[in-house]
Amino acid sequence: MTNDSRKILIVEDDSRIAQNISKGLREKGFETEIAYDGLIGNKIAAANHFDLVILDINLPSMNGYEVCKLIRQRDPNVPILMLTALGEPDDKIEGFNVGADDYIVKPFDFRELLARVNVFLKRSQFDAENTGSNILRVADLEINTDTKIVVRANHAIDLTPKELALLEYLVRNKGRVVSKTDIAEKVWDMNFDSGTNVVEVYINFLRKKIDRDFDTKLIHTKSGMGYVLKEDS
Repeated sequence: MTNDSRKILIVEDDSRIAQNISKGLREKGFETEIAYDGLIGNKIAAANHFDLVILDINLPSMNGYEVCKLIRQRDPNVPILMLTALGEPDDKIEGFNVGADDYIVKPFDFRELLARVNVFLKRSQFDAENTGSNILRVADLEINTDTKIVVRANHAIDLTPKELALLEYLVRNKGRVVSKTDIAEKVWDMNFDSGTNVVEVYINFLRKKIDRDFDTKLIHTKSGMGYVLKEDS
């Protein structure tokens, strides 16, 4: 699939930044549309198909967290990249909680933004081309990677997109210890920052949903090494 058939929505109230991003993406063959207001951005996203959304947080009328949540409710698969000056760990965690797939802090290098755009578009293209019954299982845990439904012991478990991505990564590496660096690079597509606890936070989120109410624990910590998903011995 060529870039000129991929459409990207940019929701950014700083017209200079929005126009620069749009210009750079168009030069690479993408089609873009800009919204300078959160409410308008949400309406445009609801009325049109986009292959990816670039979303600021501090927006007029409706903030980016709310816009992200509404887009994600309508479309669980469209990649959403948050691009914002809010760079604290709590800001990032909130972004991931409402459904963002990635989080880039301003000021940013356009080359990094473009690289991440390409990563997510390639991934979504691959997923679309390989759609079919795809069930991952460990013990009584089951993930349908097509429908994004997670079930444990016949109980449906509601996960955010980032929690689901983390769980799927652990399941695909079942029995193998994965480090925080591995998780950050594979699930968040970013270099690991030792000053942030985002990986630990999301592991704890998963444990509450996946393990807390079940006798058999699946997610285990290997001190100084990372995490491993396996049946509790």
